[in-house]
Amino acid sequence: MNDFTVQARLAELRQDHRDLDAAIAALEDAGSQDQLRVARLKRQKLRLKDEISAWERQLVPDIIA
Repeated sequence: MNDFTVQARLAELRQDHRDLDAAIAALEDAGSQDQLRVARLKRQKLRLKDEISAWERQLVPDIIA
């Protein structure tokens, strides 16, 4: 994959991460009693963070020091 494709995917993942953050905040601000849903969204957000990290590693060249 070229850098443009990786950067486009990263932008998409970061937007999804922000959207999940907003959804979690909205549920918590509304005093939602649906803790299971909040927990699922938080796990999904963590998975996205891991995926973002994996894609970011593709942009950094491996340099053996």
